[in-house]
Amino acid sequence: MLCRRRHNTRGGALCYFAAWDAKRAKLFDRCDEKDGIVPFDKLVAQFMTVEPYSKARRVFVIVDNGSAHRGQASIKRLQSRYKNLILVHTPVHASWLNQAEIYFSIVQRKVLTPNDFPDLDTLEQQLLAFARRYEQIAAPFQWKFTRQDLDRLAHRLDQPTVQAA
Repeated sequence: MLCRRRHNTRGGALCYFAAWDAKRAKLFDRCDEKDGIVPFDKLVAQFMTVEPYSKARRVFVIVDNGSAHRGQASIKRLQSRYKNLILVHTPVHASWLNQAEIYFSIVQRKVLTPNDFPDLDTLEQQLLAFARRYEQIAAPFQWKFTRQDLDRLAHRLDQPTVQAA
């Protein structure tokens, strides 16, 4: 997420990166002066170098198609560093499938509106403080759709349909 401050003089921009573990209600976030592969990879390192992620058999990281993590090159880059990381790209124009994007929409409403910060340091402090508060009140996402539900659905979809005469 790119956050710009409003001011009479050009104050620059601040990029806010976040990763949301929906199962544990755990947030990993950071701010950087710019967007790109290096800042994104630093975010990934924040969680992939600590337990339980570093020791997990598989860690699914769901991302949109942003330039820092788009395509096969990003999969190869990240999986060469973290053998247990599986990068999953959401379909284009399907940000609603990404839990981090839902978090960003909350940040937009609760922190960035109005976007009226005196400086980038204050903006960064507000973003990170909100994240700590959000993490305190958030609850793990309770998945209700099980593997068995998926199997039943797939089986039903595989059945030929009967057409009315």
